[in-house]
Order: sequence, then structure tokens, then C-alpha cells
Amino acid sequence: MRALAQALSVALHPVVMPLLTLVLAFRLDPHISFFLPAPVQWFTFGMVAVMTVVFPVSSAVLLWRSGAISGLTMPLREERIVPLLMTMLYLGMCLYLLHRGPHHPATYALFTGVLLAVAFTLAVTLRWRISAHMVGIGGLLGGLSGLQLLHGTFAPLELAVLIVLAGALGSARLLVGGHTGGQVAAGTAVGFLCTWTCVVLGIQL
Repeated sequence: MRALAQALSVALHPVVMPLLTLVLAFRLDPHISFFLPAPVQWFTFGMVAVMTVVFPVSSAVLLWRSGAISGLTMPLREERIVPLLMTMLYLGMCLYLLHRGPHHPATYALFTGVLLAVAFTLAVTLRWRISAHMVGIGGLLGGLSGLQLLHGTFAPLELAVLIVLAGALGSARLLVGGHTGGQVAAGTAVGFLCTWTCVVLGIQL
């Protein structure tokens, strides 16, 4: 059971959530992607993958090799502060590059919400340990729920599948991540509220 929980934690690591959220948003909501040719969509996915996956992972490896963090899982709260700052920088750069393309305003709002969620996570981490995994999947749920509310272009059942997946991830974090129920719930709430609010209200940087 612990092995399964660990595998789920790796597969749904917060570093992949911005990319996964964008891919699902483009596939489920044609309002934000129908006008983009396939090459533009794939280029966007590639750029987001580099900025939100490759750069943060590479930075974490460098921090680990230099001894700044004790491991890639960053078990200590204090170790997460610098990686979160770097992730915010990369997300800000990603959002800037997205603005260079012809994207729907909801796409910008979605990534503004992701950036805001990471900022809140950093602020909380200064004092308390919060589940970054749940911030990530909570952000995915919030962003897609916001798009569903705005455009209604995909079935609620598809969201239900993601909600079940989020519940499984929360259980996995309780089992292997050393989190409390409060930390898991807080992470989910932060991620969800940040992306949902930005998407629904059209807040964008």
C-alpha cells in the first residue's frame, strides 16, 4: 500500500500540475483552444513543460547536489522556501511568454491563479508545513471547475474522476508524506481557491 501511495505521489507531483492543467483545459474546453493551430498548441505545451517542469526539477537537483537541501523530496519545511521562490520565478517567466502568444484570457487567468497559489504556499511555508501536492491538484480542480462554470463545455463526470483522484492523492500524502489532515485540507483549499477565483473573475497578470 505504501508503494502504491508513493507511486501516486510521484505521478501527481506538484511540478507537473501546471502542465497537466493546461493540457486538460485545452482538451476539455474548446473555448480556449479551438482557434489555436495544433503546432501552436504543442509549442505552448513544450514551453510550459520546460518552464514549469524542467527548470524547477533541474534547480532542485542543483540545490541537492550543493547540499542546500537534504533530498529531492525536501522533507524539512525550511528546505522548501528557496525552491518555491525559484518556482515562482519560472512561473512568472512562463506567464510572460504565454502573453507573447495569441491565447484566450482564461489561459492567462489560469496561470495567474497557479502563480498566486505558489505565492500563498510560500507564505504559509514560512511558518507551517502545507501539502504542496494538494495545492497542485487543488489548483487543477479549481481551474477546471472555473472553466466549467464559465463555459460548461465538459461533463461534470469528468471533474468527478479528478475529484476521486485528488482524494486518492490526499490519502497517499497522509500515508507517506508525514502530513496531517489539516495540512492536506489547507493545501487543497489554497490551490482550488486561487485558480478558481482567477478564472471565474478573469484576474490576470
